[in-house]
Amino acid sequence: MKSSMIRIGNFLFRYRNQAFPIIILLLFLVAPPPSETLGSTTLARVEDVVAVLVALSGLALRATVIGYAYIQRGGLNKKVYAKNLVTEGVFGICRNPLYVGNLLIYAAVFLMHGDPQVVTTGIASFLFMYQCIIYAEEDYLEGKFGEGYRVYCADVPRWIPRFRKFAEATEGMAFNLKRVIGKDYSTISATLIALLSVEIYEHLAVPEPTAYRSYLLLLAALIALIGLMAGVIRILKKRGNFRESKAV
Repeated sequence: MKSSMIRIGNFLFRYRNQAFPIIILLLFLVAPPPSETLGSTTLARVEDVVAVLVALSGLALRATVIGYAYIQRGGLNKKVYAKNLVTEGVFGICRNPLYVGNLLIYAAVFLMHGDPQVVTTGIASFLFMYQCIIYAEEDYLEGKFGEGYRVYCADVPRWIPRFRKFAEATEGMAFNLKRVIGKDYSTISATLIALLSVEIYEHLAVPEPTAYRSYLLLLAALIALIGLMAGVIRILKKRGNFRESKAV
């Protein structure tokens, strides 16, 4: 079973940027976002607030990881790869904090949708897919770093961060907000745009969407503004404004 999951993980690692959006789109086509939860519009709004809070917690976790100790997880030639074994910062309290952050974000998008079938299927699917990717990475890292990685695995949990050890794990480190913006602006903007897009989808699916014309225009304007800000940051990054100065 695990060997099959490792093979799936290697495939998903290579094609996740294409596969994940397609899976979300297919799930969203199953049913439009309901305007009510258990027959209550108020409960639906509460669910939306919870979704936003979950998304923000995922973004905050990613920001904390990147701000204290950034790890390059893009792989090499779209394959699992790591030059060094990173164990400092948030990686000292959780082995996969970036993936935990990602899962919180995906869970938030599904919660924002609100349809029970979409929520349960979506969250379960992404939990499985990330578990496969993690198995593939663990297989690679154990092969490359051997006993050092096995000791790290024995000391640090795979999924649930041990926040009580956060101060110890980040002792002597400084949080780098500039690095967070430069490295994670695309994830931040994509998350916000995704949540706003689900809200637009929900209001377009009602019998008379024109009744929400002003609200829909506001949401569209917010998406445009976020896209513009992301574009500005991208330009500034290409110009070197977010380049970190090397220690002398």
